[in-house]
Amino acid sequence: MSRENLLSLFREFQRFHNNVAVVQSKGYRREAWRYGELIRSAITCAVLLKERGVQTGDRVLLWAPNSAEWMATFWGCLLRGAVVVPMDDGASSDFAARVARDAAVRLVVASQEKMRAAGSIFDDLPVVEVDNFSKVLWKANDRDLNKRDNSGQGAINCQALSDEPLTRKHVAQILFTSGTTSEPRGVVLTHGNFLANLEPLETGMAAYLRYERWFHPLRMVTLVPLSHVFGQFMALFVPPLLGMTIVFELSASYPEIVRSIKRERATALIAVPGMLEVIRAGIERDLAEQGRSEWFKNAFGAAGEKKFLRRSWTFRRIHRRLGWKFWAFICGGAALTPATEDFFKRIGYALVQGYGMTETASLISLNHPFHAAAGTIGKVLPGREFRLAQDGEILVRGENVSAGYWEAGALRPANEEGWLHTGDIGELDGEGNLRFRGRKKNVMVTAAGLNIYPEDLEAALRKQSEIRDCVVVPIESAGNAEPCAVLLINSTEAAVATSSEARKRDRVESVSEENAARAAIAGANSLLAGYQRIRVWVVWPEADFPRTSTGKPRLAAISEYADRSLRGARAGGETSSNSNRSLNQLLRSFAAHSAVGSMSPDEIERGLNLSSLDRVELMSALEQTFHVELNEAEFSQAETVADIQRIMKQPSARRTEYSYPRWAQSAVIRGARIAVYDTLVWPATLLLAHPKVIGRENLTTENGPALFISNHVTRRSDIGLILAALPPRYRHNLATAMGGETLQALRHPAREWFFAKRWAYQLGYWLVTALFNVFPLPQRSGFRESFRFAGESADRGYSILVFPEGEVTRDGKVAAFQSGIGLLAEKLGLPIVPMRLDGAWEMKREKRRLARRGEITVRIGAPVKFPSGTDLENIARALEALVRSL
Repeated sequence: MSRENLLSLFREFQRFHNNVAVVQSKGYRREAWRYGELIRSAITCAVLLKERGVQTGDRVLLWAPNSAEWMATFWGCLLRGAVVVPMDDGASSDFAARVARDAAVRLVVASQEKMRAAGSIFDDLPVVEVDNFSKVLWKANDRDLNKRDNSGQGAINCQALSDEPLTRKHVAQILFTSGTTSEPRGVVLTHGNFLANLEPLETGMAAYLRYERWFHPLRMVTLVPLSHVFGQFMALFVPPLLGMTIVFELSASYPEIVRSIKRERATALIAVPGMLEVIRAGIERDLAEQGRSEWFKNAFGAAGEKKFLRRSWTFRRIHRRLGWKFWAFICGGAALTPATEDFFKRIGYALVQGYGMTETASLISLNHPFHAAAGTIGKVLPGREFRLAQDGEILVRGENVSAGYWEAGALRPANEEGWLHTGDIGELDGEGNLRFRGRKKNVMVTAAGLNIYPEDLEAALRKQSEIRDCVVVPIESAGNAEPCAVLLINSTEAAVATSSEARKRDRVESVSEENAARAAIAGANSLLAGYQRIRVWVVWPEADFPRTSTGKPRLAAISEYADRSLRGARAGGETSSNSNRSLNQLLRSFAAHSAVGSMSPDEIERGLNLSSLDRVELMSALEQTFHVELNEAEFSQAETVADIQRIMKQPSARRTEYSYPRWAQSAVIRGARIAVYDTLVWPATLLLAHPKVIGRENLTTENGPALFISNHVTRRSDIGLILAALPPRYRHNLATAMGGETLQALRHPAREWFFAKRWAYQLGYWLVTALFNVFPLPQRSGFRESFRFAGESADRGYSILVFPEGEVTRDGKVAAFQSGIGLLAEKLGLPIVPMRLDGAWEMKREKRRLARRGEITVRIGAPVKFPSGTDLENIARALEALVRSL
């Protein structure tokens, strides 16, 4: 079929109006958007753009991480006929400003985080925070935006908000991918460019639609940013064809990715090759931790000749870890190593690879999911011309090829012949499958599918006072490229030495050069986006680079030296990667010093001076940066940089030792809990304590889950008193955080105890968990998992009760709140209800079980919320003040 524009896909949303379209995490909460909600939000966005004066053809800069709001904004721009200018989430503020200027954007739509980082760079442009689109009242006329057909179903009139009918030739977006230090250059992509790739897929999928209903709805977890054309194609344009659900996972941590896949019962994962390498390493770490490495090695070797289902059964433990509905990896954006491709196929997964580039609206060729030839990137899609140049370069021509580039505020058309020179070398096998053989262009493509231009890195390096000159060359890394900086140091010591021999004789001078290089790299990295940062470098051994007659550095000779030097360092047992230095840079912001450069042995042994919040942030940053799963129990004991380094070298993290009782929130247990509480616990509480409740009217306007916080007086009666004070809608749906160490002692009493005592403790654990729906909140380790469980409970409709002091009071006064409550409050996003218990301390001190009438008072304050981005420590202190003031 032939579609007139991309909005024909938006009309497909109506078919799946009640299906879940997007699942995303907001802090510790899970949020689902249905296709109907996306429709309404997109139209809201289009109305807002019209009110802000954005006309058809105007450019709108969109700068935010993957989210349902990003998708709604994108479709809203297309509804209005505006041209989207997506920015990579990791782009620098300076580059975003240059793009906005060059593209002459009329409006900036950005996340709160980006706006805070950007400062005043968009002061001369109207700015809307992407999260606020859903809060704008929809004032458009139903008659103009929606038409009802005879069946009563809503058919969206997609042309109602644009100034003119949109065709395949209208520009949909401009993708600025270069990031070079010269003026930005954007790839101009039309509606027809994307449809030329989508229509052959739609035709190919038609033969399998009769099987899809048995697996509907398909769910795909995506790790690829929506600012990437491959990420857009798979998350924006393919799902409406089948009513798929897209799950956004923003973490690059293997445990988080696996958790999302299994929790959402995902069918497939959309990723770039670098993330498949992370998942492969994570699976191998899991097997090593279980002592199954030798078994896996033997089974893996024998799996090559087995059928698909036999391979899946052989590695069923791995499949159980990812979930039984999960069966495929969809990979694109960069070259995938043959070893990784073979790994996933052998353990029983389908692996779909696509090849293309931004200029081809994502796709040139695609592997068939069920008939993929090993080592190939599929057959060229129908509807385009394809040929190989004499040197093997891949050339392509067709409607999917970009009309040109946006440079210096105008469109520069492609060459007249229309052939796109991809800069990649390929070959065709006898069956017409395309094989990727390497890159011809100077641009480096990382394993994450991102383009890195040497000019950007060289410009950042030349701004450092330590650098006299530099060259950035590509170094092969798992089939892709990594930038390596070759440096000429501008130092007094370096000026004295005029040859490599002199440098070798002067060790002090060598150390000085190394320190200067490290300082320069750190300074340059601070100016670059995360994916551009330099992790590998070499100091050139001579006074100057070898140069051509025109004064240009001889790149071939420099690259050869860098490669030889790095291979020599590896052979000598050293590391050419700067992972340890990157670790030091990350640790430095948490350490009790502010030194620049490499950490000295004395500094490594200094204390980290970490608060509980710092530990959470540092541990998350380490896992995100180095793609590892750290042992939280051991991490909680780390006091120095050396401790952290030792933990980082461990092969794998142990699973948390705490148990999170999801069974206690099942319908059967909840029903039994309500029955027992209403017939026994509640009457007993009223009889023994008859508490006076003040402020219950503050809860009349609240219906959904809330975060209740209270002072902690006694371990035995606090929960009962709070339950008695709450209305039934909260009382019957409350999950309570209890000391993790206390619960652990109940669940696993000392083995040397008399068996009757052990059984009594264990029975107590099961009773308190079932009757009061408690979950562990440890004091030192495991609280990340506890906060995550609190978020899951809130998603299931439960309110959360936390005692932020951590321990019961020793003198009856409200103690200082632990800073972790600030993190929990910010990440849950629930209304926070402060409470205070008065009078119970006197009963405890006098060891009485029966309270005098009116002695115990439960005070309930008004619910509060804090603006996004509020300092977490300030939240904790504000909540403490609220409880004290009740």
